Amino acid sequence: MLKIAALMPISEYDSCRGIKMDSAHGRLLSQAIDASDSPTYITNRDWRIIYINDGFIRAFGYRMEDAVGKMPSELLAPDTQMEEIARYQAQFKRGESFKGDRLLSLANGGRLWATVSDTPVLDEKGRMVNVIGVLTDITRAKLHETLQQKILEAMIGDITLDAVMTMLCREVDRINPGTLSSVMRIDDLGIMHPLAGPGFPPEYLHAMEGVSIGPQSGSCGTAAFRGVPVIVTDIASDPLWATCREHALVLGLRACWSVPIKNGAGKVIATFAFYYHECRGPSALDERLVEVCTHLCTLAIERDASFRRIQQLAYYDGLTGLPNRALLTIQAQQAIERVAQTGDLLAVLHIDLDRFKRVNDTFGHAQGDNVLCMTAQRLCSHLLAGDIASRVAGDEFVLVLIRQNQRQLDDFLSQIDLQLHQTYSVGGVLMNSPASIGISLYPADGADIETLLQYADMAMYQAKKQKTGGRICFYSEKINLRLRERVELEEALRRALLGNQLQLAFQPQIRLDDGSLFGVEALARWQHPVWGAVPPVRFIALAEECGLIHKISRWVLQEACRQLKRWRQQGFSVPSISINLSPMDFHIQALPSIIDDELRLHQLSSQDLIIEITESILIDADPISLNNLLSVHKRGIRLAMDDFGTGYSSLSYLRHLPFWELKLDKSFVDELETNESSRALSKAVVSIGSNLNLTLVAEGVENKAQYQILREQGYHAIQGYLFSRPMSASAFTEWLRHRIHVALE
Repeated sequence: MLKIAALMPISEYDSCRGIKMDSAHGRLLSQAIDASDSPTYITNRDWRIIYINDGFIRAFGYRMEDAVGKMPSELLAPDTQMEEIARYQAQFKRGESFKGDRLLSLANGGRLWATVSDTPVLDEKGRMVNVIGVLTDITRAKLHETLQQKILEAMIGDITLDAVMTMLCREVDRINPGTLSSVMRIDDLGIMHPLAGPGFPPEYLHAMEGVSIGPQSGSCGTAAFRGVPVIVTDIASDPLWATCREHALVLGLRACWSVPIKNGAGKVIATFAFYYHECRGPSALDERLVEVCTHLCTLAIERDASFRRIQQLAYYDGLTGLPNRALLTIQAQQAIERVAQTGDLLAVLHIDLDRFKRVNDTFGHAQGDNVLCMTAQRLCSHLLAGDIASRVAGDEFVLVLIRQNQRQLDDFLSQIDLQLHQTYSVGGVLMNSPASIGISLYPADGADIETLLQYADMAMYQAKKQKTGGRICFYSEKINLRLRERVELEEALRRALLGNQLQLAFQPQIRLDDGSLFGVEALARWQHPVWGAVPPVRFIALAEECGLIHKISRWVLQEACRQLKRWRQQGFSVPSISINLSPMDFHIQALPSIIDDELRLHQLSSQDLIIEITESILIDADPISLNNLLSVHKRGIRLAMDDFGTGYSSLSYLRHLPFWELKLDKSFVDELETNESSRALSKAVVSIGSNLNLTLVAEGVENKAQYQILREQGYHAIQGYLFSRPMSASAFTEWLRHRIHVALE
């Protein structure tokens, strides 16, 4: 508040000069207010304006005679309730100032946000005689606050792009009455597609759908064509609206301002536009709004594009464009449900190209990729509506066919067998790469897609072994003889757990920035006294099937913690140790407590342990698994997604679950030098990790060329034979002793 003795109340107004000041101090105050650029008003004791300065006139457009005699709220915020006005007046009479943010009206009908600072002027007896109000334009900051918060919250949720854009336009139309806003998406062919325009009738948006950009396609088409903002103050006469003028005029639209929206590469991907019902250009508020809206549109559109790229990565094969196993599983299960109602025959074909490795070895991976793409085209050439084609591995494809009877299926098999035996032109050389095909049938061989895929896979391997009868094999019970080997292996694994045949091997992970030790991964190994080394991929999968996985995982956790503690007692600086847990381990409700107990027993902290899990945990994640993931994270234990990019990931969970690390699968690393698609996918993983603030590790690095590519792409750490094979605990101790820092150059 201002408390004055010598300054008399400012109470008189002269229509020629403005305020009459009754003292030299009053005149000084008037001069100071006039010199300020900040919009300022002065009221009398009844809170009615007696003076406004030039800054007020410029900012709000009101003349002196428009303002004098009115309350500030009456002039600037006519919707203010009387109770609120009375509260302000009482506050001023007590000598209390007011400061707050308000949406205020301009003389031309526009609006702006301002911080209102009202300070009462008191006489020598402490009575309020005047109020001095100073207004600060905060429109830009307020628009960022209100618009950005709503739109960013919408973007974080699972809301479609057009819904986000509609929300943005609707909010802008509310803030800025008298205008209509729209967003047009521009595709790669230069065609416009309305994304949002809630204030427009559907007929107008439909009329603009599919219009090519160009210098006669309205403000939006021209702005997209030229790549610069376009203002048309008279649609009726401007040649830029030549091809679509009538669509706007019939709605009473007379002017339009459109601004191009560009991506990070400078390409126009959309436009944002204001339409007006009178011939005019944009106001100051329009300009501020467009600045905010184009920024938000860019974020939303690029986020949507990134999400679509991630979906492509998660559900489609990057080389052939066919669905991967994750999408195949979903679509095939839906097909089974349909066939269960119709009674048709459903066949699952597992197709593996024979001698494909020879194509890669002889002609290179680029030519091998061409063969895979041609194979995909041949497989799809005879498919019917409802059939599914998928690439599930390097040279392996799966078809899901729906036919009315066995004869129709046999006809297809004859056609596809001929197609696959046709020669390919590879590097100018004609050669063929025939295929082995295993087939399982619904409902005869199984009632779900996983069973049918398993049996088709078993039949395919049997087809490879056939010396007569062709390369096509239907699943039969005889093939189940292989299951006997599984039983024998399971018994041996149980004895191995009791007989200490399992061991841990340790492989270092190396930082790419300085070559220091990033961490170490503990890997389970089985040395059978007769069979020798049993591959982990064989016995881990078996352990999951027969229920032994929990014992193995508990043993791995114990041994890894014990060994890390021992290394540190020996004076070695090992940052952390990583272990692999099965998705099935997360079904155990007590898992977090089990981990806590082991860490406490070995005097380790939660930051000393990294748990690697495969993407498959996200497909059928039950509440217990999800709760365990979150509980482990809350304890400070870091989670790493292993084998990322192999086609099982659920991106919705990836966005919301607390992963700390992504590990690029070895299959991508293997082809980094020769396969542009693998390099692009690896780079996409970097983009995903960067956007989600994740640590990026690549595994299976075997040579300097792979290392260099990964380093340039932005990975944080790598592991693989380039630095070391997995080692026993004693061998790794020697490695630590002699090679703490790895020479990378």
